[in-house]
Amino acid sequence: MSIKTHISALIQLASADDDLADKERELIFLIGESGGLSHKQIEELLENPLDLNIPDSLSDDDRFELLYNVVQLMKVDNEVFLSEIKFCEDVAEKLGFSRKVISELSANIYSDPAITSDRTLLRQKAMKYKK
Repeated sequence: MSIKTHISALIQLASADDDLADKERELIFLIGESGGLSHKQIEELLENPLDLNIPDSLSDDDRFELLYNVVQLMKVDNEVFLSEIKFCEDVAEKLGFSRKVISELSANIYSDPAITSDRTLLRQKAMKYKK
């Protein structure tokens, strides 16, 4: 999956409640820039996100990384809306996971991106929900 598609998925989630919070925007830029996108490219995606197209060839690591990022983004503004949960569950299904993986990950991913979770353990937990 390209970093642009990954960022587009995050943008769609952040927009699910019709309000792109500053913390959500900051996290999108942090992830996009760490993936090699320029500030301008991220701004363009914010204006016009790509469709979420998950290739079958996507590795389990990439699937988990996107899942981790959407849950982290959902929680970053300390407000979780039903529309965001449903979007995360939809993404989980498109990635080949049961919708229940979102509640499992959500319980273990912090709203502050500076607090890192044990990704290896979370990945193992998430893989139990893979269809």
